[in-house]
Amino acid sequence: MNARKALAAWAVAATLLTGGGRVFADAFPFPSATPFATEDREDRGDREADLYEEGTDAIDDENWDEAVSAFKAVAEMKGSRADGALYWMAYALSKAGRRTEAMSAIDGLKKNYPKSRWLDDAKALELETREARGERVQPERIHDEDLKMIAINSLMHSDPEKAYPLLEKIVRGPSDRKIKERALFILAQSPSPRAQALIADIARGKANPDLQRDAVKYIGISGGRGNRAVLSELYASGATREVKKEVLRAFMLAGDKERVFAAAKSEKDEDLRKDAIHLLGIMNGRAELHSLYASETSAEVKSEIIQGLFLSNDGERLGELARGEKDPQLRREAIRKLGLIGGRTAPTLLALYASETSVETKKAVIEALFLQSNARALIDISKKETNSELRKAALKKLSIMNDEEALAYMLQILEE
Repeated sequence: MNARKALAAWAVAATLLTGGGRVFADAFPFPSATPFATEDREDRGDREADLYEEGTDAIDDENWDEAVSAFKAVAEMKGSRADGALYWMAYALSKAGRRTEAMSAIDGLKKNYPKSRWLDDAKALELETREARGERVQPERIHDEDLKMIAINSLMHSDPEKAYPLLEKIVRGPSDRKIKERALFILAQSPSPRAQALIADIARGKANPDLQRDAVKYIGISGGRGNRAVLSELYASGATREVKKEVLRAFMLAGDKERVFAAAKSEKDEDLRKDAIHLLGIMNGRAELHSLYASETSAEVKSEIIQGLFLSNDGERLGELARGEKDPQLRREAIRKLGLIGGRTAPTLLALYASETSVETKKAVIEALFLQSNARALIDISKKETNSELRKAALKKLSIMNDEEALAYMLQILEE
């Protein structure tokens, strides 16, 4: 049902919520005594459910006439599903091109079930149906904010120049935050130069500050050389840290690895540098991360670079750091990330275990093998290891693994 409601809502365009069509009672009169009045209540409920299911199946199959027939029968029963049946009957009628009848069904729903949970969907369907009948959209006369946004969205597609001032008034005016966010989203979908200029102004902080970060995000999503230039200008303009973080994410959305790398390399704010490094990992910026690691002196920033290498799935470089990094803590971090990458790094981890002398580093390898659920490798370590502390570490990991081979090995040890 939710899927069908979503489909109906997606299809909604909009126009002014005025006018009528025949009242539902004229088009689909309710008889004073229904043909089901003498049925047993349980049988009637089963009949209602069966008809409703027939109707929904017909909607799925786009058999509009069959759907209308089934849902009309449910509506006439005036049972617990009557209001939903009226909505879906109206939906099917509208899809079948019988729009005057669809309007009558909607009128019947509003008149007979004023507290129905289907009313919001029905209002949206009414807007779509009215537009399909050729009525002009006049969103400025609609008082319901949700419906107004639907109407403006439709107008933006059909007449952008008329819709633009309505949207500008919303984003610059006293409307509540959610309405402004929706208006900004509609503007962001428009190729109109006026709309794009307004979003750029909001991103620069020249309008409502609550919308600035959203505007920056939409500029990143839109991409293009001009938008990237706006982002660069904003980043260099002394914006707040939070806005700069949003600009970095917008660069990532725009695929601008060069500018993200520049921030990771030269940004004075360490938090922003870390954000840029993280984004390079998401962008698969392996070469950039290698370069940063080679010149970096801060252990904290190096740790962030290791995280970026993990995000870029760079097992080869992590293996090099696991073997050659002088800082033991960073070495262990690289080893842990090798484990998180998955089973393909097992040979690297096992070779490292065999050549390593540090107990703590060997424990990090055991942890990494555990993270990749490598019970076979841990069993082999347990069998060969002469250091009791390391053998216990491997056995401890095996004891909490949901693995049949590990369980069999643990039982074998108990029997010894």
